[in-house]
Amino acid sequence: MVHHQNIHVLMTTLALQGHLNPMLKFAKILVTKGIHVTIATTELARHNILKHTTTAPATNDDADADADADATMPSIKLEFFSDGLDLDFDRHSNYDYWVETLETEGRKNLSNLVAKLSQRTKFSCLIVHQFVPWFIPVAKENNLPCVALWIQPCALYSIYYHFFNKLNDFAILQNSNETLQLPGMPLLNFDDIPTFIFPNAHLAIQKVLSDFFAFLGDVKWVLGASFYELEEEVVESIRGVVQPMVYPIGPLVSPFLFGKEEEEEKEERDFGLSVDMWEADDSCLQWLDGQDLGSVVYVSFGSVVVLSQEQMDNVANGLLMSGKPFLWVFKRPSSEKESTDGTIRLPDGFLEAAGRRGMVVNWCSQEKVLKHKAVGYFMTHCGWNSTLETVVAGVPVIAFPEWADQPTNARLLTDVFKMGVRIRKGDEGIVSSKEVKRCIWEMTDGPKAKAMAKRAVELMEAGKRAVEDGGSSHRNLDLFIADIVGKKDTTKVHANLEIA
Repeated sequence: MVHHQNIHVLMTTLALQGHLNPMLKFAKILVTKGIHVTIATTELARHNILKHTTTAPATNDDADADADADATMPSIKLEFFSDGLDLDFDRHSNYDYWVETLETEGRKNLSNLVAKLSQRTKFSCLIVHQFVPWFIPVAKENNLPCVALWIQPCALYSIYYHFFNKLNDFAILQNSNETLQLPGMPLLNFDDIPTFIFPNAHLAIQKVLSDFFAFLGDVKWVLGASFYELEEEVVESIRGVVQPMVYPIGPLVSPFLFGKEEEEEKEERDFGLSVDMWEADDSCLQWLDGQDLGSVVYVSFGSVVVLSQEQMDNVANGLLMSGKPFLWVFKRPSSEKESTDGTIRLPDGFLEAAGRRGMVVNWCSQEKVLKHKAVGYFMTHCGWNSTLETVVAGVPVIAFPEWADQPTNARLLTDVFKMGVRIRKGDEGIVSSKEVKRCIWEMTDGPKAKAMAKRAVELMEAGKRAVEDGGSSHRNLDLFIADIVGKKDTTKVHANLEIA
């Protein structure tokens, strides 16, 4: 390990699993480069999200740990600040108010924390992501360079950049029969557009993204969780057009997915923390051990998406109709979306009908499941974290997008990455049981099944090469680190970087 003595970076994120995960993975990469990392997140994380699996991670309030930091191995420290609301406040039901409070109280509390920490530690930069734009000015207030970690595909960076900078008329948003042509991307239909830019929808989140692009002039680097070979066309198409340019440093996934189990074990031993909202049911791994090679359809719609009872019934019946083994992560919905009697249930007799070829769990270790030799296919909501994980695992997908960036990610998976099929929604946005069965057949026995499986393996290998010495992401990361440690002036390198 190369040690950059006294080099510290500060990261900040909200206490949301999809936000914390890529930040924590990036932090662990920086530590392997000899850089100390402090992650500042909201108090909610202390109570609901961060699970300490071994020893509790150090904080900068630990004076002894702080005094020894430069003399010991690089580490990840945790700090917490208030978002301005009580811990029991329902942030999901009152999202707009939460965002307003984050922009005022949360920003002020973070700035105070950064000022306090800076009295003891000299930070080289503040790293944020696109969903906390109000923290970009905090870097300037504390005389720190600001770095953005873009935690969605580079394609989304391009779409949002063109939208918020009015570089395209986006007529498709007024007429759903129109198409959208953007550089380096396939022709996008209305169902491929990220829902955060729909008129009169998700206005609070749209403002968050609008603010991010308004503050972008104060961001020195934009680093992408993706990797160049996965999105080569879009990355090349925005070079010289989009400022600042996005430099892919991913795929940001655990070393385990790269086949480096010993590194994963070392991380858990050294850092003692992982990010998960629910306890994983590892019994599913033993169940998978008894299934045939590449036979199981893994079904998970992430930690946020909640399907209606009708949609759950159709997915369940489609799985039964397919005749294929399946592992389904069936997560209980949040209270405001529950059905009238308080629960969304599996259909009566579903598990009995499935017999030993089906298993349902409340939560699982997704990376371990995707890496298991019995798993051959992934029915996914197409969140970007899940998308990167399935790409690196080499598992082709059945794309079941709902909202946010998921529709665009689904289009990338099917038409750019060419490693999956997309579920077709019927009337009122509901997917039928027959459609679920059809997609499973397309992936397992259809005429393009072998080609999609082959493509998934090719991208898996490309992702591994990207992070190895000399790989595209490895080189981008080295340029970034050279900049923050002050080894050389990379201004000219930024403009002329050859990634491929």
